[in-house]
Amino acid sequence: MSDQASAELSIAIDAARAAGQLLRDNYETDLVVDEMKDHDIKLNLDVKSQDLITEMILGRFPDHAIYGEEGLAGNQDSPNQWIVDPIDGTVNYYYGIPHFCVSIAMRAEEKLLVGVIYDPMMDELYAVGAEGPATRNGKPISVSDRDEMKDAVMTIGFSKSKEALDAGLARYKEIAHQIRKSRMMGSAALAMAYISCGRLDAYIEEQISLWDIAAGQLLIERAGGTVVLKDSASHADKMGIVASNGKLPLENI
Repeated sequence: MSDQASAELSIAIDAARAAGQLLRDNYETDLVVDEMKDHDIKLNLDVKSQDLITEMILGRFPDHAIYGEEGLAGNQDSPNQWIVDPIDGTVNYYYGIPHFCVSIAMRAEEKLLVGVIYDPMMDELYAVGAEGPATRNGKPISVSDRDEMKDAVMTIGFSKSKEALDAGLARYKEIAHQIRKSRMMGSAALAMAYISCGRLDAYIEEQISLWDIAAGQLLIERAGGTVVLKDSASHADKMGIVASNGKLPLENI
């Protein structure tokens, strides 16, 4: 791995851990709500977490771009872009459900080079660089070997718009009887991290944002799985996703 690539992975890990510590320190405290939506919550802590990540990344790479759930920063003309979700699973976090994470990815010229997902409550850090294996807490990981739907544990995400919810429910009804179990856990990034280490076998959602899945995509692909993205018909900045261990028969899902 080049010195530059190593530095990018290192700062992503440091920033994810620092943001994770911020989330841990504020877990189950009186949280400031910036916006309460029908199917989502925006916390002031989302902004603080992204600001912390931004400061650390741009402090090391001042000419890079930040594309985050909480806004843009840095040089937006740069070919080097960091994709940040400062709290993936904000609703879980707000309700005191300990299943959420920090997700940071970096791409150059549209090619993903770095992916880091940190679960501060489990102290599990998933990381992958431009070279080498996907890891969890420094140890190589790989997707599961399960290749039959009857053995699979799949997580299903239900998006926020009525159109996406209806499509997701129809898809869920079609596949639920085929698999061993389904799980709806509330964090896309952690779902993908779990696929990369074999805890889950697949994740499907009709409408998702880039910051939710960028780090997880590189983790899954490097761990031996597949990620199929499709453009959203209703939201230009969102996409549908089928992520899996690459062994299940999901071609027509």
